[in-house]
Amino acid sequence: MNTRKAMLTDAKGIAKVHVDSWRSTYKNIIPEEFLKKLSYEQRTDLWNRNITKEGNYVFVVENNEGKIVGFADCGKRESNNVPNSGDLTSIYLLEEYHGKVVGKQLLKQIFLQFKELGFNKVFVEVLEDNRTRYFYEYYGANLLQSEQITIAGKELNLLTYEWSNLNRVLSKL
Repeated sequence: MNTRKAMLTDAKGIAKVHVDSWRSTYKNIIPEEFLKKLSYEQRTDLWNRNITKEGNYVFVVENNEGKIVGFADCGKRESNNVPNSGDLTSIYLLEEYHGKVVGKQLLKQIFLQFKELGFNKVFVEVLEDNRTRYFYEYYGANLLQSEQITIAGKELNLLTYEWSNLNRVLSKL
């Protein structure tokens, strides 16, 4: 497994992981009709923008064949007004790579990036029904708030977690 900063040529591979992981992660959480409509092409366009966006940091994990099997991105959301803080905006893995250290590698890369940026607080948003929240909790994220959102006509709870000690997280990774 190789973890590295994403390049523009990775957009298509990231898009495939994004769509496939949404379909597996959010099955029975987000309406199936919405998940079926996800498009590799639209997500490729999104990742072309995300990779080149100023202040956004995207990382990938490749398997031994050089195929992207997971990705993560971070930066600072426009809505984030907390000084010296950033946002983990996504970590997604192909389902068959869950529990195989890929998520841990990506989380470490993200936290090293935040440390380099001088951030001392990190936020992440996750749907309450998404099991990933337990991964974040394991690495010390504390629940900050819960709010209701609507995705594809379905009411869901969006949880916001916070890490306030980057060194503690990095020592656990």
